[in-house]
Amino acid sequence: MNAPEQQRMIGASVKRKEDYRFLTGSGQYTDDIVLPQQTYAVFVRSPYAHATIQSVNTDAAKAMPGVIAIFTGADLAAENVGGLPCGWLIHSIDGSPMREPPHPVIAHTKARHVGDQVALVIAESVKEAKDAAETIEVEYDMLPAVIDTAHAADPGQPLVHDDVPNNTCYTWGHGDKSATDAAFAGAAHVTTLEIVNNRLIPNAIEPRAVNASYSPQDDSYTVYVANQNPHVERLLMAAFVLSLPESKVRVVAPDVGGGFGSKIFLYAEDVALTWASKKIRRPVKWTADRSESFISDAHGRDHVTKAELALDANGKFLAMRVHTTANMGAYLSTFASSVPTILYATLLAGQYTTPAIYAEVKAVFTNTVPVDAYRGAGRPEATYVVERLVETAAHEMNIDPAELRRRNFIRAFPYATPVGLTYDTGDYEACLGRALELADVAGFAARRDASKRNGKLRGLGYSCYIEACGLAPSNIAGALGARAGLFEAGEIRVHPTGSVTVFTGSHSHGQGHETTFAQVVSDRLGVPIDNIEIVHGDTGRIPFGMGTYGSRSIAVGGSAIMKALDKIEAKAKKIAAHLLEASAEDIEFHNGVFRVSGTDRTKTFTDISLAAYVPHNYPLETLEPGLDESAFYDPTNFTYPSGAYVCEVEVDPDTGETRIDRFTAVDDFGNVINPMIVEGQVHGGLGQGIGQALLERCVYDTETGQLLSGSYMDYAMPRASDLPSFNVETAKGTPCTHNPLGVKGCGEAGAIGSPPAIINAIVDALAPLGVKDIQMPATPHRVWSAIRAVQSPATHS
Repeated sequence: MNAPEQQRMIGASVKRKEDYRFLTGSGQYTDDIVLPQQTYAVFVRSPYAHATIQSVNTDAAKAMPGVIAIFTGADLAAENVGGLPCGWLIHSIDGSPMREPPHPVIAHTKARHVGDQVALVIAESVKEAKDAAETIEVEYDMLPAVIDTAHAADPGQPLVHDDVPNNTCYTWGHGDKSATDAAFAGAAHVTTLEIVNNRLIPNAIEPRAVNASYSPQDDSYTVYVANQNPHVERLLMAAFVLSLPESKVRVVAPDVGGGFGSKIFLYAEDVALTWASKKIRRPVKWTADRSESFISDAHGRDHVTKAELALDANGKFLAMRVHTTANMGAYLSTFASSVPTILYATLLAGQYTTPAIYAEVKAVFTNTVPVDAYRGAGRPEATYVVERLVETAAHEMNIDPAELRRRNFIRAFPYATPVGLTYDTGDYEACLGRALELADVAGFAARRDASKRNGKLRGLGYSCYIEACGLAPSNIAGALGARAGLFEAGEIRVHPTGSVTVFTGSHSHGQGHETTFAQVVSDRLGVPIDNIEIVHGDTGRIPFGMGTYGSRSIAVGGSAIMKALDKIEAKAKKIAAHLLEASAEDIEFHNGVFRVSGTDRTKTFTDISLAAYVPHNYPLETLEPGLDESAFYDPTNFTYPSGAYVCEVEVDPDTGETRIDRFTAVDDFGNVINPMIVEGQVHGGLGQGIGQALLERCVYDTETGQLLSGSYMDYAMPRASDLPSFNVETAKGTPCTHNPLGVKGCGEAGAIGSPPAIINAIVDALAPLGVKDIQMPATPHRVWSAIRAVQSPATHS
């Protein structure tokens, strides 16, 4: 009798395996870990944006109850503890390398932003550490601060680092400047926009946390940390900061409650606690409170841009010219330099056949929290520039925005863009057409008229995004300045009874890897999904991997697993051939059964796994026992998810309040492993994009450098009532041509495509009043002010 056909796992909406422990409170986060002889850390942080540190008096604090040790920047400097490294080298237009000022683990001579750590207090309890920290006397000599991104490089501004003239880290160019300028000179129409991509503060549900322990027995360290890529954390901390052999440092990232990019980086707290754990010979734990996170976690975005689009008389795009000033904050964070360059300018072609593009990016230092990758990392900024330009050009030339996009869509693949990428597949027309249908754009005019009768303004906005996922390949990334490889690792360990353990260098912090990766293995081997365990986040158990960011998990991590599965299947077929007395070339494998082609002679997967470990009847002379294979996958190209979004808003002109009435998202993610998880990822991204477009904005006082939006009282995170019921659909899709699963990545899409669609819709609603542009976030006050400015320009100029 034939074995029953197993349901295909790839493409099935399997409920997440990991949710049971999360929903029942059984998850294990870094703060849940309490080690024997546990101690607790609190950081003393600078209350000033810019100040020299004259002295740090810890005498009273050391005498406080429960205090074990106090360390300052001078202590780390005395032991030659290095500064935090930047992982991507960018060169300026003149060929000079970027300026990389030191980033001390604990500030020694100068504090450069509010929240810069100046002392570390370790005590028997958090309360005792906090009490002691409050008694530490730090003598500061305040200095003028520079905050404003747009003017940080102006002559005469205070210098964040004395050896960085004009606060300029680099001035980088990309594209063909002469061809772009020539196209503008002959253009029939030029659209110009001044764009501010607002600074955001990541707010994962779990704050950052570290628990570091030193073992004198073998001179080793174990670091539990809420981090997205444990191996990179270990590499940077051990090799570049503490000068330790990597074999002596184990980094464990247990359950992580969200990251969105903010937990990719090596932070000063991680290093300080690891170093201190050896000094006191006891484990040290630190968990940020929310207000502390606002001034210590890397922020996102913060670009000021002048963007121009040149078109001919028929609306064909001729060229794009972009000048961006990007805020790095006070120091270079781990991947900060790559975000407004390699991850931004290379996406400025969007979905369009623009022949010439030139982008110039000036990166500046300011007395603010460092800025680094945040969900999308450069791709949202690029999409916002492109899609605001396209929509504005359509209105200026009186061309329907959807029609203008159609006239310029890329239709033949592969397609080499003028900014260095080669898109392998896509069907942008199909996505846009389906989005227009689902959004009922045909019925918009009637809805607009109904809103007008009720005293409201209704607008429709589009966004057609593309992103580059997978961050690859290593050789090209290296040529562009990456100081690390961008491969991924996977190991498949088949146990004697046929159950499987998968070790992956990817890391899950909410994406559902324990389900989707198990689906891939189950589909391939015919093993029940409940018999498959996914292990990740522990450098002591998994092969060296690059972690999770840039929507790379299934495209790169999943491909490494597929390569390991190829090896498993090849070896298993040889074992089956021996047991079935056939040639390995004649063995077929399907649905967990090995069969001699054209016969009814079979062996189950469990038969083979047992034979691999009980080799009584086994070709030992040609095969080793066991069924355990590893593989590394270094992709040959990025993957290119794309989509079309349509947003419909209603604006109250009397209050400026904007309500998203409808939001439609159609995405092409290639092949989809788990549609339910993908839909959830899109929903989450849309929520973050709506937050940026309408609510969120990190604000500093430009005189003092104080963070004015330093808590949820002043930083408006989106709530359920701010979000519409999304109409989300995954297109049939164009599978990726260069990875074995045909997948593209989905985690960042919603955050990339939604902000321009929302702002385009608001501008469309306000256009009859004469409003031509509005900056993010489009808060009620900002919308109300824009309306009043056009109604009474002399009063609201």
